[in-house]
Formats: sequence, C-alpha cells, structure tokens
Amino acid sequence: MPPATSSLHQRRRPLEPDELAGVPWLPHLSAAELDRVAAELRVSEAAPGDMICRVGRPVTYWFGVIDGLLKMSTDTAGGQTITYTGVTAGGWFGEGTALKREPYRYNIQALRTSRVAGLPVDTFHWLLDHSIGFNRFVMNQLNERLGQFIGTIEADRTPSPEQRVARNLAALANPVLYPGVGERLRITQQELAYLVGLSRQRVNEALKALAAQGLIEIEYGGLRLVDLAALRSRSF
Repeated sequence: MPPATSSLHQRRRPLEPDELAGVPWLPHLSAAELDRVAAELRVSEAAPGDMICRVGRPVTYWFGVIDGLLKMSTDTAGGQTITYTGVTAGGWFGEGTALKREPYRYNIQALRTSRVAGLPVDTFHWLLDHSIGFNRFVMNQLNERLGQFIGTIEADRTPSPEQRVARNLAALANPVLYPGVGERLRITQQELAYLVGLSRQRVNEALKALAAQGLIEIEYGGLRLVDLAALRSRSF
C-alpha cells in the first residue's frame, strides 16, 4: 500500500477559480508572477489521518490549507507525541523548511477531510528572487509564526486548562496566519483536545468556563470567538 503522501501527490489537480481566490498571498504578486504561479499550484484532498509532511522527508512543496484542519507535531524517542499547533483555513506553513530546503523536522497530519494546496519549492524560491510583495508576505508569516510559537510555549507551561484552551483558540483564529477563519471556528472538542494535549472532558470543562466569562459562544459544529484579544491574554 503506497504511503499517504504518494496518494495525495497522485491525486493533485490544478486549483479552481474559487480556490485561487482563497490563497492569501496571490494578491501580492504582479500579473506576470500570478500567471506563472497559478499554473503551477496544485491541490489535493487529504483524508483524516493522512500525512502531508513527515519527519525526515525532503521538502518538495510549500503547503497551504484551502479548507480543513491539520496538526503539526513530532514524536519523542519515548513515543510521546508533541503537538505544536493546528493549521486552519487560509494558513500556509513550512516556509522556514522551504527556505532552507532541509528535511522536515515535524509531521503534518489531517485531523479531518482537508483540501491542501502546494506550490513547488522551486517556484517558491523563484518568487523570493523576483517578487518584493511575496517577500514581504513571507517575512510577515515568519514574524507572526515566531510570536505564535512563543505563545504556545507559554500556554503549555500554564497549569490552567482554561488558559491553555484559550491561547490555542486564539492561535487557530490568528487573522494573519489563518485569514480564512474569521470569528467562527469550525472545530470539534475532540479535535481541540488533540491540539491542546488535554482530554476531551477537560477541554469541554474549559470551553464552558470560557463561555461563562463571555469570551466564546459554543455553537453547533464549532465556536464563535467573542473576545479574541482576551483569549490571547495571559489572564482573564
């Protein structure tokens, strides 16, 4: 049986116009750059559990999520999984790996059926060499990603499940990294538990506490983030 990454590669296709419209960095390109890139972008549908990137594999694409939810993680020598972050709609990831053309140091796995787009790494570097607008987008991504991971470390060190869940919700709704999310986050409690590293029961309790404080509203199929600034803060 071929690995999931091979099957994803074999199922790739060009993006439809509505999918291209959801790629946040395309408006930063010139008309000539856009013509070249649009012809080379590809998208594939990942099933739950499919691996988009694996530790040790060479980088071939710069990836983004058209819709769905992915998990970035790694496994320790003892077999424990460490989750770094989730990747939601509109998010592009792995620019650091693509810049250095180094093997992946993390796994990216689909938590639900997701449409994942990819730009060939050679085209990624061509844009870096030719497009000022693209360079600004990538620098902004890297800066925002650094802040996100600092926040993740802080969240992991707090003993409060409410704060851990709050900071993770804020990260998933980051308007710079994930412009396709908005104030409504489509996520199940089990998916959130995978990302936060808590049991589903603890996540449920934390969500109820956040809702009681007016920071979120629990809706069918997801959450509405009422006060994103408060969710980002260290205390509330």
